[in-house]
Amino acid sequence: MKNQVVKFKAKGNSYSIIIGKNTLNILPKKIKLLCPRAKNIAIIIDKKIPIKFKKNLKEKLKKYNLLFLPFLANEKNKSTKTIHNFLNILLSKNYNRSDLVISVGGGITGDVTGFLASIYKRGINFINVPTTLLAQVDSAVGGKTGVNSIYGKNLIGSFYQPKLVITDTAFINSLSKREMICGFAEILKHSIIKDLNFFLWLQKNTKLILSKDSEKLIYAIKKSCQIKIHFVTQDINEKGLRMLLNFGHTFAHAIEVKNNYSKKISHGEAVLAGMILAIKLSIIKKNAMKKL
Repeated sequence: MKNQVVKFKAKGNSYSIIIGKNTLNILPKKIKLLCPRAKNIAIIIDKKIPIKFKKNLKEKLKKYNLLFLPFLANEKNKSTKTIHNFLNILLSKNYNRSDLVISVGGGITGDVTGFLASIYKRGINFINVPTTLLAQVDSAVGGKTGVNSIYGKNLIGSFYQPKLVITDTAFINSLSKREMICGFAEILKHSIIKDLNFFLWLQKNTKLILSKDSEKLIYAIKKSCQIKIHFVTQDINEKGLRMLLNFGHTFAHAIEVKNNYSKKISHGEAVLAGMILAIKLSIIKKNAMKKL
């Protein structure tokens, strides 16, 4: 299936989300086009990423001075301490704004790397390579970056758009069924808040998506990105309409906090539960209004 391209355009920011199998192959060409003055590339890569992808990146980007920064992606390490450590490394290596930082990992890795890029010398080039279905359909789109604090999740951050998002479905082959369900939760959320036809399509194709059918996956990812972009481009800094994308997340974040962000429940599972609870609450409130 031919690579699919979704365009993001809003307030002076524009970039492409390239979706397909083995799209990582076009990364060198895109870097040359988008970051022509880059000589140094720092790759912040989740330690759980299969080694073959690291070797692939090393080979494809051998013309650059590469710096691989392994990152143990979890909520504890999504912190200002991690940001401080990465900043010191980049400063010691004398990276400048024309150089490049690449995120290779799920949502946590992307959030941390994006925030790092946004504050390093007031903004360094940033490319996002999301490797989980959840990140590919949600966190890699829209420019939200940040880390956690003792007062809550994602309370320190910025809005910073990447130069490019490379969504390679080859990464999905290494995901567990639980991780697939985690990503599917966000796809389902997007269909519920915007597109009935997409929701009906998902009803027919859920099993194929979860079994990693390439064609169905690419379509679902593309459609989900388009829906998110619809909301984001109208409300970049989340002051109104974009908040619809948080459907289910108020309950979800409470569930995650209650479980101390443990592996007992994933973010996607919490979102699924949160959507059900939000719908039930809205029904109860509507019924209560009728009685009044």
